[in-house]
Amino acid sequence: MTHLTALISVSDKTGILEFAQALHALNVKLLSTGGTAKLLADAGLPVTEVAEHTGFPEMLDGRVKTLHPKIHGGLLARRDLPEHVAAIQAHGIDTIDILAVNLYPFEATVAKPGCTLEDAIENIDIGGPAMVRSAAKNWKDVTVLTDASQYAGVLAELKAEGKTSDKTRFACSVAAFNRIAQYDAAISNHLSALAEDGTLSAFPAQMNSSFVKVQDLRYGENSHQSAALYRDLHPAPGSLVTGKQLQGKELSYNNIADADAAWECVKSFELPACVIVKHANPCGVAVAATAAEAYAKAFKTDPTSAFGGIIAFNQVVDKAAAELVVKQFVEVLMAPGFTEEALAIFAPKANVRLLQIALPTGGTTPWSQGRNAMDSKRVGSGILIQSADNHFLQKADLKVVTTLQPTAQQLDDLMFAWTVGQYVKSNAIVFCAGGMTLGVGAGQMSRIDSARIAAIKAENAGLSLTGSVVASDAFFPFRDGLDVLADAGASCVIQPGGSMRDEEVIAAANERGVAMVFTGVRHFRH
Repeated sequence: MTHLTALISVSDKTGILEFAQALHALNVKLLSTGGTAKLLADAGLPVTEVAEHTGFPEMLDGRVKTLHPKIHGGLLARRDLPEHVAAIQAHGIDTIDILAVNLYPFEATVAKPGCTLEDAIENIDIGGPAMVRSAAKNWKDVTVLTDASQYAGVLAELKAEGKTSDKTRFACSVAAFNRIAQYDAAISNHLSALAEDGTLSAFPAQMNSSFVKVQDLRYGENSHQSAALYRDLHPAPGSLVTGKQLQGKELSYNNIADADAAWECVKSFELPACVIVKHANPCGVAVAATAAEAYAKAFKTDPTSAFGGIIAFNQVVDKAAAELVVKQFVEVLMAPGFTEEALAIFAPKANVRLLQIALPTGGTTPWSQGRNAMDSKRVGSGILIQSADNHFLQKADLKVVTTLQPTAQQLDDLMFAWTVGQYVKSNAIVFCAGGMTLGVGAGQMSRIDSARIAAIKAENAGLSLTGSVVASDAFFPFRDGLDVLADAGASCVIQPGGSMRDEEVIAAANERGVAMVFTGVRHFRH
């Protein structure tokens, strides 16, 4: 192996000692800084400290240690340019061939409760990013490593070939620039979110987002559109992008959008639940004692729309559930798991996409349940950003506004209907009874039309709405919507309230013998 020099300076020391030992075994000269140098020296490795290498001491509490021509000249000099080689030789600068650097833990520091501005500032790395940029720019000559996961692959190439390949060095360079971009974005986001009193705004003055490509998609929403799927840098456990596809064709853009709608909805229930989604709207939702029973109830809501739908369970899909689902045409089936018998049932259906997604465990915050903390929507030359609709209604939050009081069973069905309504496009009206949807009206320009459509859907499915409960995602502006629900057979309604004509609507409910509760919260979904 040609004589090589490696500079190692890491904050996260995971795997670094083993990496340095392997480099030493390959006769690679080791340079290092501070705590990393001490770690290597204590392990018996011959290591030259950067201060000794540059002839200039570390200073300003370590703020200046690698910002030196002997470091950056050694990283940036092109070996194929005689004038570069002559320049560094004239100044006694040795080349550096391998750089292993990870940065001060700025993201982890600012994530800690009570992090002060001083703590944040002192965890902004200066020398590390500068070295990484230098090495990444000169990728044809320098291998730059910014994550412990890269060590093994680089060592394997060094052992086999005595050097790293152009492909590996370029890939490491791209990864390095990506890391610097992520790091700078985190700093910008945090500092531009700071108010004068030290509090943090949820909406920084500049929003910098970083996403990692998961895969290219065959096309977008329509065949003339191109598309790709990206994920957060650190996706929440239990989110769709953490899923594993067990079989079936590649997921399409529309598959992923609908699958996310189904998965977010089904995660909301504690009882065994099934959600069937078509064109981003739940067309059937139910809870029951088993996955099979939940599916059977959900399918009854709208068998026509369920054709070619997306199905999600919050329980392991067993043989009984699989035997029912396999009878219909399904695009995507999601669940926390599948029994071997269930997998065998779907195996002949090669086009059915099976996704296994682990449900999040522990924690009570929406984020711990695998939900986004923020939602965004692209608009012309801009973006709308809001906190996600992670409001979880409790029975204690309900305000009964009619003379007639809901029964215990009605309260359970009201809570179920309200949860479903949160995932239905506005204007949303959802009829429910016995832990299942009976009719869903979605996405209409007027609430009364959504109410009529929901009733028609139930009639077409042969489901009686007599004694049913209804959820409305926003208030009724007039009593006519309430009258449509009562005419269809509804006995109880849950809605946000807040209309100028609330008293008119309440009076109509009392007149029609319908119990009604207000939530004080609406669930628009556009």
